Amino acid sequence: MYAPSALPDPLNHAEFYDGVTVKRGLAWIVDVLLVSLITAGVVLATFLTGLFILPAIFLAVDFLYRWVSLARKSATPGMRVMGILFLDRTGQRLDAGTALLHTLGYYLSGLTFLAQVLSIGLMFLSARGQGLTDHILGTVAINRPAAM
Repeated sequence: MYAPSALPDPLNHAEFYDGVTVKRGLAWIVDVLLVSLITAGVVLATFLTGLFILPAIFLAVDFLYRWVSLARKSATPGMRVMGILFLDRTGQRLDAGTALLHTLGYYLSGLTFLAQVLSIGLMFLSARGQGLTDHILGTVAINRPAAM
């Protein structure tokens, strides 16, 4: 998995994890609203013919939105508004490959109700607030330090 010292310790540095699970939920709402606005813009740009494939457009916009923003800033715009960011197993910001895997994991865990419930439950119950994908990849969401 990851070296215990590579990420902030949840016992000695609890401030990195305080409230992050709730902030992730709020960030998700912000991100869905932003993706919906972008999707509406794409549909309008197609002179409304995009309505015929609206779900596909939404999924494509959402996937690219999450992957690109995680790869560039290690956080989606909603996460940045909430003051959180992701770190990889070594304590570094996510690179493009890890961001891609995290986005794929997000979609895979959303495919079934059980995986989604398990992921959310893990966020509330694990010491670092990691979801299912986070546990697999060794990633963690933390409160953004002032220096980052």
